[in-house]
Amino acid sequence: MPMTLISAADLAARLDTPDVRVFDVRHDLTNHAAGRQAYDAGHIPGARYLDHETELAAPRTGKNGRHPLPSRAEFGALMAACGVTPQTLVVAYDASGGMYAAHLWWMLRWLGHDRVAVLDGGWQAWVSAGLPTTTEAVAPVQAGKPVESGASLAGAVDATAVLANISQPSFTVIDARAANRYRGEVEPMDPVAGHIPGALNRPNGENLQADGRFKSAEQLRAEFSDLLGGRDPASIVHQCGSGITACHNLLSMEIAGLSGSRLYPGSWSEWCSDPSRPVAKGA
Repeated sequence: MPMTLISAADLAARLDTPDVRVFDVRHDLTNHAAGRQAYDAGHIPGARYLDHETELAAPRTGKNGRHPLPSRAEFGALMAACGVTPQTLVVAYDASGGMYAAHLWWMLRWLGHDRVAVLDGGWQAWVSAGLPTTTEAVAPVQAGKPVESGASLAGAVDATAVLANISQPSFTVIDARAANRYRGEVEPMDPVAGHIPGALNRPNGENLQADGRFKSAEQLRAEFSDLLGGRDPASIVHQCGSGITACHNLLSMEIAGLSGSRLYPGSWSEWCSDPSRPVAKGA
């Protein structure tokens, strides 16, 4: 079973070991400067900041979604420049219930790196535990041996596959957006409201407890099993607005022991950019 979560206490105990790299991926989709500002105001000692708009996304064309994936070679080079080697334990954290951290978790598994975990409870859990923070800049590191773009540990599908699946279903899409966005009642981020025909809805916020930590594996397994209705986890494709929060559902299924689902990275922002693709509304 892949690594999924690490507690604040466990991370604190490992923080000074040389084979650990911590990444701060705090972000705000409506204020792209907010994450860096939060990092500069205080972060976990040794953590490096990564920007979801610039470093963790490829250039946007208007047709490839709001957060298109970089190439695996480009992403591997970025990780190597940050000192990540195949032996490195990577820990990602944010202040948004793990949704940005889960995206980095997925990207590393997509690259073929299996030693990656999300800080459960994120920045808030670290601070509430009274653990140390700093405003100091991180010292440069020796570039690691590139994490080769070898066998991917995380599958992805493209818009062509999702379109073909509507008429000849071979997988089931789960949409991680809020229920009112899924139903097409509101759309704050993209120009078209609605959802991919046939998609189920699981708002990613339902994966968390009130304190911002993930629900137990047992509870997540019960909830996702109810949603799946007997479907094989390997026949599930996750989608959201731009491929980020979908990874929160994907991570939650892995926590639950329901392994093998895939991601549609372009998600709704890519899907709705082509008016020939069908749109559904309602429950």
